[in-house]
Amino acid sequence: MKDSVQENGVVGAGGAGFPAHIKLRAQAETVIVNGAECEPLLHKDKELLLHHSSEVIRGLTISMERLGARRGVIAIKNKHQAAMQFLAPMLPKGTELQWLTDTYPAGDEFILVYDVTNRIVPPGGLPLDVGAVVHNVETLVNIAAEKPVIHKFLTVAGAVQQPVTLRVPVGMAIGEVIQAAGGSTAPEFDVLVGGVMMGRLAGSLSEPVTKTTGGLVVLPRNHRLIERYRLDWFQINKIGKSACDQCGFCTELCPRFLIGHPIEPHKAMRALGFRQPSDLPIMGTLACCECNLCSLYACPEDLDPKNVCVHDKMMLREKGLRWLGDPASIQPHGLFRERRVPMRRLKLKLGLDGFHDTGPLVEEPVRTRRVVLPLQQHLGVPCMATVRPGDRVREGDLVAAPPEDKLGANIHASLEGTVRSIEGAVVIEA
Repeated sequence: MKDSVQENGVVGAGGAGFPAHIKLRAQAETVIVNGAECEPLLHKDKELLLHHSSEVIRGLTISMERLGARRGVIAIKNKHQAAMQFLAPMLPKGTELQWLTDTYPAGDEFILVYDVTNRIVPPGGLPLDVGAVVHNVETLVNIAAEKPVIHKFLTVAGAVQQPVTLRVPVGMAIGEVIQAAGGSTAPEFDVLVGGVMMGRLAGSLSEPVTKTTGGLVVLPRNHRLIERYRLDWFQINKIGKSACDQCGFCTELCPRFLIGHPIEPHKAMRALGFRQPSDLPIMGTLACCECNLCSLYACPEDLDPKNVCVHDKMMLREKGLRWLGDPASIQPHGLFRERRVPMRRLKLKLGLDGFHDTGPLVEEPVRTRRVVLPLQQHLGVPCMATVRPGDRVREGDLVAAPPEDKLGANIHASLEGTVRSIEGAVVIEA
């Protein structure tokens, strides 16, 4: 029997894009819908909960049935009262709403699981280790649709004429998406793909939207966040060695440290100046969730503990090292709840308080005449093209698939037209 979730190429619609059909092969007690959406200025998940609630609930029900889960939880911030009041009477038996505080990073999987279940996912583990599976809101919409994933919902925010949440073809150029939001209000601008905290700087406006693109934040080129994202490792390393005064704020506000994980970013910063060539990186950095709170909020010197931790984490993984502690020893910090960072203060610190924090959903899909579908746009191995240049395709046709028995997800045509090339990406023109 074919698995429609696998056939339709459904992946986690945020983050790394883990193939959804693999998650649904497990057994779990609780399915959690991650509606926290704590990246500043983004509104996609909230808009889907309001305008596609029946699909979200149907996707949750399907997921619970396949996982054998008895409890389903839609987790959403308590500031979204309208969405909660709208959803409450629609919930089927065994499902419930969970209020979350308006803090960052409430949407981190491990923090979310602890908020909902009061269980701590062990370092290096998965929510499944404590009986939970977490889904992005849009992932459930795609599961419920039971058709190929060829469109992506995303918020366009920041320095644009009309902050808005759009439905666009997968593979559409981000420059075209920004134009669909009225274009930039800044004469010179850059784009953060995915959000200002855990996103990345776009290489160019021709870069395509993928299945995991949750938002585009347009900022003036001289904005402090753009300047931070432009720093390279040489600069991060050199400045960190010379300026870190070991205040420890990066550790004291680290969300993973606060749930008891063995991560202390200040020690990774200290090691920049004192590590010998034969020394191992700081082991605790394996627990870093890369939320960027240490670098963009906690550090009074505007240093970059997050990228130092990521650098150490990469070296530890290359050596095949992992955390070998006792999960039973992990206990949350006594001030876990008191040290959570309010979104209002975070936006102020980031210099985002001057932008409109809205993103109403436009249901009509945005149109384009050319899409670029990367053969690797989510977790797993690169897909292999199933079409050739010159082939005619229709929307929803399979154009690439992962090798048999390898982790990956199918890719489908998001535009009716002709395949122009398949080198690294399937390019289709109307």
